[in-house]
Amino acid sequence: MTIVREDIRPIPPHGGTLVDRVLAEEARAETLGHAAELPQVVLDARAMSDLELLAVGALSPLDGFMGSADYRGVLEDMRLATGLLWTLPITLAVSRAEARRLREGRPVALTAPWGETLGLLEFVERFPWDRGEEARLVYGTEDPGHPGVADLAGRGEVLLAGRVDLITRPPLPGLEKFRLDPAQTRAALAERGWRTVVGFQTRNPIHRSHEYIQKCALELIEGLLIHPLVGKTRLDDVPADVRFRCYQALVENYFPPDRVLLAAFPGAMRYAGPREAVFHALVRKNYGCTHFIVGRDAAGVGAYYAPYAAHDLLRSFRPGELGIAPLLFTETFFCRRCGAVASTRTCPHGAAEQVALSGTKVRESLRGGDGLPPEFTRPEVAAILAEWAPRG
Repeated sequence: MTIVREDIRPIPPHGGTLVDRVLAEEARAETLGHAAELPQVVLDARAMSDLELLAVGALSPLDGFMGSADYRGVLEDMRLATGLLWTLPITLAVSRAEARRLREGRPVALTAPWGETLGLLEFVERFPWDRGEEARLVYGTEDPGHPGVADLAGRGEVLLAGRVDLITRPPLPGLEKFRLDPAQTRAALAERGWRTVVGFQTRNPIHRSHEYIQKCALELIEGLLIHPLVGKTRLDDVPADVRFRCYQALVENYFPPDRVLLAAFPGAMRYAGPREAVFHALVRKNYGCTHFIVGRDAAGVGAYYAPYAAHDLLRSFRPGELGIAPLLFTETFFCRRCGAVASTRTCPHGAAEQVALSGTKVRESLRGGDGLPPEFTRPEVAAILAEWAPRG
């Protein structure tokens, strides 16, 4: 039996209503039969992730791929056409040839590269877009070495807009039991009786710095949602199944089990730095988080963004616009003199005593065949990564 405390008031989703565009079983079977007669658009990995997130409400208030008014508002002002804060475009791109064979007002079947029908698009608008403009405004660069910019280069010239319906979810091998939709996550948080919940986004194995800031947050907040992104990332990132084994080992051995919920976030990484950090916070509000951890170079890649650009952007919004409280952490490190993870706010020792901790450092050590010392990560995590690394 689920017992929900009456004094628990869940945080409202972004925009006030949690979207649900997942077809029930009976409607699903009927729609699948109809979909075979419709024109088709094949989705790439990012679009498959976006379809699922739209349908389950993770991207509320969006209920489909953006139209031109929302797209322009997000690019230029980080606002939807309604004025609601939103920082990343959620769009479906096709080639001009594909766009020409589609008619507004007629639904489109959205399929996986292997031919399976995943959903429907209520196609209402098509419009051109400028890759360079989106790169400049969203990523702050047109450098093709940026993975987000590189992804734009491979997308079609026309954007399709309309509400979506989800028929079949993309596969998430080995992680299905961790796939909790926003409504399911909110129910799990309420069952635990947590009035405050802090979300943690990661695409890397959790190292000692991550563990430190999570535990700092848990001193103030009742529950922690460890919510790793398991959609498309860069090829040199550690695979999702390996990372999840690391998360499980850490939670089982170093966190109080009644204070942590581990779940998978089936989104794709954009590497959009400050804008993506805000996006991750808004999405976690939809999952029921009241607070969100933002560290150094959040959602960044390489040296494209200033270390605390995300902090500055989050501070720039008017009170109440976010609707979720960011917890802003500065860079942490392992101090040899202190014998613990610390930051410049808590440690008086110089750089010579500091061991830098980051996902990049972990990947570099693994590629070099070096073991990960306890200053970097817990031994249980190091063992999992060492087992994987020769196959990486």
